[in-house]
Amino acid sequence: MEKKKYYISVQSGSILEDQGAAAYELEIEATEAEAAKLQELFDARMTEEDATFVRNHIPAIPYHNDKENDAYDYYLKEIYQMIYNLGTEETRKHIESIGVLSPGFFPYP
Repeated sequence: MEKKKYYISVQSGSILEDQGAAAYELEIEATEAEAAKLQELFDARMTEEDATFVRNHIPAIPYHNDKENDAYDYYLKEIYQMIYNLGTEETRKHIESIGVLSPGFFPYP
């Protein structure tokens, strides 16, 4: 399959083909199937984000004993790993500079 350039916003969970369509942070080159897989990861992260909202209103549960936050962290790391693998050189350098894929970045795997 042919790879195309996509413009990614991790914050909003968007994958755009048109660079000017909205704000974005990162660029990747991916097949349509790879872009669809990344969208699935964004969707899963959003589901877990919704679950953390509910959990955050229960102050007796510390972050490190919270399976919802662990799941959110898991999907966020998977998203960054996939973006790194598909990313342009500039994207890979940016991800390396923020250290999100470094061991220990997410304190509770």
